[in-house]
Amino acid sequence: MNIVVTVKQVPDTWAEKKLDASDKTVDRKSVDNVMNEMDEYGVEEALKIKEAHGGEVTVVTMGPDKAVETIRKALSMGADKAVHLSDESLHGSDALSTSAALAKVISTLSPDIVITSSEASDARGGVMGALLAERLGLPQLTQARKVTVDPGAGKVSVERLADNGYALVEASLPAVVGVVEKINQPRYPSFKGIMAAKKKPLTKLSAADAGLDAGSVGLPAAASTVLEAQPAPPRQSGTIVKDEGDGGAKVASYLAAQKLI
Repeated sequence: MNIVVTVKQVPDTWAEKKLDASDKTVDRKSVDNVMNEMDEYGVEEALKIKEAHGGEVTVVTMGPDKAVETIRKALSMGADKAVHLSDESLHGSDALSTSAALAKVISTLSPDIVITSSEASDARGGVMGALLAERLGLPQLTQARKVTVDPGAGKVSVERLADNGYALVEASLPAVVGVVEKINQPRYPSFKGIMAAKKKPLTKLSAADAGLDAGSVGLPAAASTVLEAQPAPPRQSGTIVKDEGDGGAKVASYLAAQKLI
């Protein structure tokens, strides 16, 4: 099977994030950047499918030169090769233009299955899988907590996580599958895997290499613009109610004053 999995480099969850004053995009240079944690589940599921049915796993990412660190981690986990779309013109791309750029690259790989995570921790949009499926003209199966692939029948089925359980959903291959963190436990890269990753094929593409019109991506082409942003105000100290036999009444009075009751 030809398996493609998308990954993204994001600011560390615990880092203090801020916007670049020049263009109001996320300042990624001043913080530590890591692989999007939820993408690790996508990489793991891609590897499991490969182990069950054979084939190879190709990692695809879009980002600056530094994103190669995230690619190397996916390769050290066991992916076979990678494609890195990197170009200054891509800076500031929104979800729409990012999906268009990624779809352009993925379409050249002729995948049997494309795996994405449910969302990225820096944006929390949760739309990339659906956007890729639409642009690639493929069926999409999202929120998958379990994936079963039948290459012989040309089908993939998932248990789609829902608020009250799960739904069984099936589609023909090729397809786009979005996985949630409940699907597996990502493996740790071994020392052997880390060393092997340095020798695995990594193709770097510019926007022109990918056949992208520079005017259709990046901040100028974004559908939305950040005009102004302010840091969140510091949290105020809470109200302490000392119970002297009338604690309940004091709490009720406070809640009433806040128009909560």
